Amino acid sequence: MRYFIDELHKHVGQKVELKGWVFNSRGSKKIKFLILRDGTGYCQCTFFKGECDETSFENFSEDISQETSVKVVGTVKEEPRAPGGYELSAESFEVISKSVDYPITPKEHGIDFLMNHRHLWLRSKKQHAVLRVRSEIVKAIRDFFDGRGFINTDAPIFTPSACEGTSNLFGTKYFDTEAYLSQSGQLYMEATAAAHGKVYCFGPTFRAEKSKTRRHLIEFWMVEPEVAFNDLYDNMDLAEQFVEYIVQRTIKNKAEELKVLERDLSKLEPIKGSFPRLHYEEAVEIIKKENPEFVDGDDFGGGDETIISSQFDKPVIVHHFPTAIKAFYFKEEPKDSKYSLSCDMLATEGYGEIIGGGQREESIDVLKTKIKEHDLKEEDFQWYLDLRRYGSFPHSGFGLGIERTVGWICGTSHVRETIPFPRLYGRNYP
Repeated sequence: MRYFIDELHKHVGQKVELKGWVFNSRGSKKIKFLILRDGTGYCQCTFFKGECDETSFENFSEDISQETSVKVVGTVKEEPRAPGGYELSAESFEVISKSVDYPITPKEHGIDFLMNHRHLWLRSKKQHAVLRVRSEIVKAIRDFFDGRGFINTDAPIFTPSACEGTSNLFGTKYFDTEAYLSQSGQLYMEATAAAHGKVYCFGPTFRAEKSKTRRHLIEFWMVEPEVAFNDLYDNMDLAEQFVEYIVQRTIKNKAEELKVLERDLSKLEPIKGSFPRLHYEEAVEIIKKENPEFVDGDDFGGGDETIISSQFDKPVIVHHFPTAIKAFYFKEEPKDSKYSLSCDMLATEGYGEIIGGGQREESIDVLKTKIKEHDLKEEDFQWYLDLRRYGSFPHSGFGLGIERTVGWICGTSHVRETIPFPRLYGRNYP
């Protein structure tokens, strides 16, 4: 019967069958070692001459090469020095399919080479660890919202209008009309929040940005909660609780993977409790101390975000950005319309914005004016304006980008390593 490596602790002293791929092998005339991986972990399989099948022992070096798929039968033993703390005293192995001249070797490879072989690079230890951390974060996100009574209501990928202008949207033909790939499910979440109160969507979004930075992808995943009757401050509270939950849960449940990634957990352990909050103008004062050329009223660049976040050991929330640089649907600060009821959360260690959101404008008259000011077509937003015609209500929400969050928690240097098959400006292969 086949078993998985992560189950071996339950079967000490028992004979088991493992199937997987050769990660490494070495040996002598009397003893040979095979490190097997099966996706759930790594296991050292030890072949002693005279204790295992003679044919298997003799054919070991000839048949086993990196990434060859094999079946190994043996007895499980505790071995603290072995990967995972257990090893297999092997009796036999069988080659399922050979791997010849596997292109990704232990030597250093350039990024272009690795990206062209991304389908194989995924098998490496660090990439394997990153994607297991990503899986934990995705599950934590769903558990957080599901456990608090939120309803998952998916937003469409094809959208009929460009909610923030067409400069960074992918346009496509939708039969006889024009459509766009979604850059956000927010407007649709506002509609479903009126039906269910607390909702979220979780799916891919697309930005046609000609940007080549370590923080940007063309296609990325985003979770977007929206809550009826929440204001800006409720929204910031929710964002704090959310980020604390996923960070602390990942530290607890994926300690081995974070160890493989050599992540300094002392940088993540303080991510608890209340996060520092800064008004936009307070953040500007911090920026200008290191970047005096920054223009008050502009949005933050990556370097500006790093200046701000470097002052704190927790994520920092910047709120009340200038109305002029925010989308039409943000509500203005009632006491000073120069500022919007918006907020961004900046991760520590220079990883930049991981959350953006705020309170939405609930007045239909104000929204109509804003749509006109942003050179958008009112007829494209009649359904959205209906939300204000029929029982309008204060509400707020935010979006969290999965890949930036994974990169931050894993400590990776580039967002391209946080998704199995990254889509970057100028690259969509494989």
